[in-house]
Amino acid sequence: MTIDTLTLQQQDAKHHLHPFSDFQYQNKPHTTHMISRAEGVYIFDNDGRKILDGMSGLWCVNMGYGNQSVHKAVIEQMEKLVYYNTFFGTSHPPVVRLSEMIADVTPEGMNQIFFTGSGSEANDTMMRLVRHYWASKGTPSKSIIISRKNAYHGSTMAGASLGGMSAMHAQGGLPIPGIVHIDQPYYYEACVEAGEAIDRAEFGRQAAQALEIQIDELGEDNVAAFIAEPIQGAGGVIIPPETYWPEIDRICKERNILLVADEVICGFGRTGEWFGSDYYNIKPDMMPFAKGVTSGYLPLGGLVVSDEIVSVLRDAKVELAHGYTYSAHPTCAAAAIANIELMHECNIIDRVKNGVGPYLSNKWKSLEEHPLVGEARSLGMLAAIEIVKDKDNFIRHENSSEVAGICRDHCFANGLVMRAVGNKMIIAPPLVCTNSEIDEILEKVWQSLDMTAASIR
Repeated sequence: MTIDTLTLQQQDAKHHLHPFSDFQYQNKPHTTHMISRAEGVYIFDNDGRKILDGMSGLWCVNMGYGNQSVHKAVIEQMEKLVYYNTFFGTSHPPVVRLSEMIADVTPEGMNQIFFTGSGSEANDTMMRLVRHYWASKGTPSKSIIISRKNAYHGSTMAGASLGGMSAMHAQGGLPIPGIVHIDQPYYYEACVEAGEAIDRAEFGRQAAQALEIQIDELGEDNVAAFIAEPIQGAGGVIIPPETYWPEIDRICKERNILLVADEVICGFGRTGEWFGSDYYNIKPDMMPFAKGVTSGYLPLGGLVVSDEIVSVLRDAKVELAHGYTYSAHPTCAAAAIANIELMHECNIIDRVKNGVGPYLSNKWKSLEEHPLVGEARSLGMLAAIEIVKDKDNFIRHENSSEVAGICRDHCFANGLVMRAVGNKMIIAPPLVCTNSEIDEILEKVWQSLDMTAASIR
């Protein structure tokens, strides 16, 4: 039986508290988007309207909707062992296989995986293991973790604290102690502040050296790790200059600081490599992951830990007092196995690197011809545009977030999910997009930008 949309919206408003939402929607339930099914790169609302999912759900449906091989793997696993825990020296075949598959594609020297239920849990785990590692080495004073402003590392107390989003810190007494933040490598923002284009390479080096300055202020003996997304996703697809990551890598190695690359968004193919760390040729000590490991079909996350760190923890002979009920859930692991097998079968990494990724980049750059767009940047299957008032002088609209919100609403009305982040519009489409589907995205972005310009004129 099909339930009409308004009835569903009214029922939803009665009981369902939405994440990252103003609860005023409970007073106007008809504004809630009711999505009922999906296929390929498209979602369909309850009235049958077809919408291209330019955000892959929440950066996660990398291999698209409706893959029968994943569905089948989940059903078969549920018929054998729907759930069992991995506490106290217990395991099961799906997690053994999945661990091997992930280790096969991670950077050299990173072969150990702790499984969680999400990226947020992965970052909580990272924080625990980083501090446990340094304590096991006899230097418990090394406990401070440095992160970046406007970073996103999850919504748990630790995850939101590691993230650098002021709106999240304003609620719930965040950040928790032992976490500090440095500036992000946001090149266009620096140009806005300068009122002109600045040297990109020099800016990248200076942004990285902010880490070294912070380490000096805190004292090297007090700093445990630096965490960063290879490309900041939720912060607005902030792609650092090429000079940034080599300098960060150098600083962490020279200062005896662990480097944590948060791969929750960049991991599993989005940059045209298995991980963003591969793209930037950095050597992290830990990599939180989630999202693309199952293409969002079932919740699963984890933390890849270097062999050296695990060796220290093993020699310490102290039980790790940490874990989750759903760590390495066998059915979720089965979904991940099938998803990664599908990635190999489709040769999706090469396809993003040498096919659809460059095609998107070339098309996306043309958006800079639009009068509202100050910059159109992309890498792999990540892209953003800066919405501006005066592109020649790097001047934004006074109410730029409202303008971006107008553009987002026009996108949805035109059949495209595109996200507004402050003064930016961003996409992260499924990796399986075809060139024609990229063309459709661009056509709808242009149309929505034109409508936005008319709306604010």
